Amino acid sequence: MTFPRYPDLSSRTALVTGGADGIGRAIVEALAAQGTKVAFLDVNKSAGEDLITQLRDSDAIISFRPVDLRDLASTRKAIKELEEETGPFSICVNNAGHDERHRFDEVNEAYWDDRFAVNLRPMMFVSQAVVSGMRSLGGGSIINLGSTSWMQGAAGLIAYTTAKSAVLGFTRSLARELGPDGIRVNCVTPGWVMTERQRKTWRTPEKWEAAQARQSIKGEILPEDVAAMVLFLSSDAARRCTGQNYIVDAGVV
Repeated sequence: MTFPRYPDLSSRTALVTGGADGIGRAIVEALAAQGTKVAFLDVNKSAGEDLITQLRDSDAIISFRPVDLRDLASTRKAIKELEEETGPFSICVNNAGHDERHRFDEVNEAYWDDRFAVNLRPMMFVSQAVVSGMRSLGGGSIINLGSTSWMQGAAGLIAYTTAKSAVLGFTRSLARELGPDGIRVNCVTPGWVMTERQRKTWRTPEKWEAAQARQSIKGEILPEDVAAMVLFLSSDAARRCTGQNYIVDAGVV
């Protein structure tokens, strides 16, 4: 996929959570290709180090810290270290999440809280950690990743869909909070994106056929399709876009 060029992104610094694989990896790669200095966080140390090696070979300016975002103290420490390396972040992409399947009858309090600690809570505290730097720059862009699963009322992952539905409310309120500082906040909501994990774990001929029946535009939705929307919202081309939800699902919802 060929991305459009956004010249302003070459002078920007971005933080991406969950950047080692899947959609996050595509976002990191797309930003780096624009000349953006990119820092990313991920719990998967080996995948993160592999991506660092790949991108540094292409002369990208890239930094990485392995961290479990459920550990807020370690997350804040990692962000501070990365900011010291790269300068304040003008772009923050809250991508990290995990659509683990589970049965409604088997969800207990600890599991419910853990799914929110993975899929929602980090968005608040990662955003909080980068905002002072954005204010010092005179503005910025925060992009939160949602999911169409809650819009479709998907079964088998109720803790995930509930957390992801809250992303839109968080986005809209934060946009109001930070608008006076010149900081834009938007949500990007993907449909069923064909990451390597989705192909290996969930895709079957029957599920794929059903998905195609629902899509207005047929064919695979790729991580790069989501990254393209993130690039737009990161750039000055979207300077009057805030508090909105941008759906990338080939016309399902």
